[in-house]
Order: sequence, then C-alpha cells, then structure tokens
Amino acid sequence: MNNLLVLPILIPLCTAVILMFLKEQVLLQRFISIFSGILNLVLSCVLVSRIHEKGIQTLHMGGWAPPYGIVLVGDMFAALLVLTASAVSLGILLYSFTSIGPERERFYYYSFFHFLLVGVYGSFLTGDIFNLFVFFEVMLISSYAMISLGGTKHQLRETAKYLLINIVSSTLFVAAVAYLYAAVGTLNMAQLSQRIAETGQSGVLNVIAVLFLTVFALKAGLFLFFWLPGSYSAPPAAVRALFGALLTKVGLYAIIRTFTLIFTSDPHFTNGWIAWMAAATMILGAMGAVAYNDIPRILNYNVIISVGFIAFGLSAGTPDALDGTVYYLLHDMLGKGLMFILGGLIIAAAGTDRLSSMGGLIKRYPLLGWSFFALALTLAGIPPFSGFPGKVLIIRGGLDSGMLTLSLIGLGSSLLVLYSLIKVFRLAFWGNPPDRELPKVNLKGGTAVAAGLFVLVIVMGLGAEWVNTYVSQAGEVLGSPWLYIEAVLKE
Repeated sequence: MNNLLVLPILIPLCTAVILMFLKEQVLLQRFISIFSGILNLVLSCVLVSRIHEKGIQTLHMGGWAPPYGIVLVGDMFAALLVLTASAVSLGILLYSFTSIGPERERFYYYSFFHFLLVGVYGSFLTGDIFNLFVFFEVMLISSYAMISLGGTKHQLRETAKYLLINIVSSTLFVAAVAYLYAAVGTLNMAQLSQRIAETGQSGVLNVIAVLFLTVFALKAGLFLFFWLPGSYSAPPAAVRALFGALLTKVGLYAIIRTFTLIFTSDPHFTNGWIAWMAAATMILGAMGAVAYNDIPRILNYNVIISVGFIAFGLSAGTPDALDGTVYYLLHDMLGKGLMFILGGLIIAAAGTDRLSSMGGLIKRYPLLGWSFFALALTLAGIPPFSGFPGKVLIIRGGLDSGMLTLSLIGLGSSLLVLYSLIKVFRLAFWGNPPDRELPKVNLKGGTAVAAGLFVLVIVMGLGAEWVNTYVSQAGEVLGSPWLYIEAVLKE
C-alpha cells in the first residue's frame, strides 16, 4: 500500500477548510493557496516517478481489502492526469491573483477552487465507481459556486441551466450505479471488470453501459454539449480556464476508464456509439467555432472539438490510438488552460469580448499577439508543439482500425481549429483599431503565467520521446485491463 495516493486529495481539502476561516485576509489566502499548489505539484511528480519504477500503486482505505473496502488506485494514466492538473491549476491560481478581483476573493473563491481540485484528483484516483460519483459531486458543487460568484444577471441565468443539467446527469449517474450493482453485485472497478467479463456484456449490461456513456457524455460535453458554450461563457476568465482545462477532462477520464476497464466485453457495440458521438461532436464543434464572433464562445467550441477528438482516439482502440489519447488529453489540459488565459488577457486589453469591436492590439501588446498565434499552431497540432505527437498517434490508430471517415473528420476539425483561432488573431491584433481611446492595461502577471504554461507545451512537444515513455506505460494499462485488475485484487 502507498499512503502517498491520498495526499493529492487531502492537501487541497485541508487547504480549502483552512481558507474558509480567512475570509478577509486575501494576501494570506493567496500565500496558502500557492504553497498548497506547489506542494501538490511536487507530490504528483513523486507519485509519477514511484509508479514508473514500481508499477501500479494502491491504498486500501481503513485497512479494508478490496472489493469490500474503498480503494485508491494510482496507475500511470491517473498519475499523469493528477500531475498535469496540478501544473495547470497552479498556473490558473496565479492568474487569478491579477484577474478575479478582490470581491470574489473575499467570498471564498480560493476555498471553492481547492474543493474543486479535491473532486478532480479524487475522480482520477478512486478505484470504486460509487466514490467516482461522490468526487464528481464535490467537483460539481464547487463549480456551482464558482460559476455564480459575482452574481451578474448573465451568470445567474447560465448557472440555473448548468445546475439543472448537472442535477439530471447526477441523478442518472446514481441510477446507473444502482442498476450496475443490482446486476453484478459489486462497485469496485476491478471486480466489476471481472464479473462483467464472466457473465458476458449483453442485454441489460449494454443498456447500463449506454446509460453510463450518456451520463459521462453530458459531463464531458461529448455530443450532449448544448449547455457548455453558454455556461462556460458566464464566469470570469480564470474560472473559464479552470473549467475548460479540468472539468470536461474529468468526464473524458470517466469515459476512458469505464470503457477500457469495465465494459470491455462488447467493444464493437460501445466503441461504435463512442465513435459516432465523437464524429458529431467534432463536426458540430467546428461549426460553432467558425460561426461565432465573440471570443468566449469561439474558445468554448474549441473545447468541444477536442473532446470529440479524444473520444475518437478511444473508439479506435489500437495501442497507438490509446497512447495518443493519453498524450492528447495531457496536452489538451495544458493547452485549454493556456487558451482561456490568453483569451482573458485579450478581452482585458480590448475592453470587450466582441471581435467586431477589436483591432490593432498588436502594436501595444505584441508579445500577447504572437503568443496567441503560437497557441493556434499548438491546438491545431502543428509541430514542434505538444498537440502534434498525440494527434499523429490518434490519426494513425484510426487508420489502422479502418476508421478512415473519422480520421478525415479529425484532420478537418484541426484545420477549422486553426482557422477559428487565426480569425481571433487577425481581427483582434491586425484589424482596424476602434475609434474609442483604450487605456493601456498591465498584463505582465497574466503574460508571465501564460509563458510558464507555454514552456510546458513546448517541452511536451520537443521532448515527445521522453514523455512517451510515461504515456506508453499509461496506454499499456488501458489496453491490458488485467494489469489494473491484478494490481487491485492481489492478495
């Protein structure tokens, strides 16, 4: 057993509770938050190193051996996601200091920030499907507070929609867990995999699989994304960055874990559903990205495109595709966090989020402009940035599995990602400047944070061979679920 597994959950939990008693002491809240974020980042690095050297790590909570007790499981896939989430959340935390505003900071912003991280890390590390629901709810309850913090009319309207959708999906989640327990008599993920393989995945179990896919698709924005563009446009830029980088990725993680570990006996059925949902998500997301002319919605639809592309990699199911899915998921967490930070800086500099009211920013903010241009290349999968290795692996896996149509859709969506972001770059930085005089805005803090995330994006691209040694270890467990099962249920 490895007690290190509980620390990524315990540290933000304790931090969030402590910060609740420091409501008016904003500077102290910032200091404690930074210390907590750095500590979690260091521990995540240690966890990844431990798993790389010694294999999958487990922790039996309360000393109860699985499947009778709750177990935390750290395989390389979960550990890499915890590490990447720690890095991007630390960057967003630093960006919050200069963008979120003292009013929100005094109303428990940092407490909700860390409670959300508890849900994210717990979702990645749990080995019990009911506790996956529990950590989902911790994450979502925190997001309800963060999306409404500030109380503007637009926020409250979108919060009501966001709340309703997630209540429905959470209700379906509980129902799916109950049906699954009634069918196979366990909630431990490793034992679920064993029992479903023994009984055969057909009939009612396929219905339950579709129900789980519907729940996680609602949370990830896979095909059922109708709520996302409006809801993610409501909160401030730092909150949008946190949501875009982490929340949809937890939903994707749940889909990947569920359909590579639990429901694996009928891949033609489940992967077929995921494939067509992925295709529709990429197409509709690309249409939205090129159709709108306000920055938040353009960026939100780019989130949707990437969700579809990652699901496409999962549906292909080959070793290359699974490695590419892991690689691209890690890239996308960093890339989307960086995208929303740069988008927030552009809006702050222009004083509006409408492209039609922007122009000429390149003269006053050249570093911001060329950073956004480089981001466009990154998210489109242009080498040497981090989007390239994962995209190549997924496309190659799709072609190897005979999914030519989805491979072409994936390539086409990449071109439209590039087009939508270059449109922002062209109109915001090179268009005619507005008639009104705009004051010079100090963007040094946010730009420094963006530069730090950009370093990670470049390292992931240039150091692809080194990163792939870890990614391939994660992909091996996804492609060989018996490795996970043996690690959890060993005597």
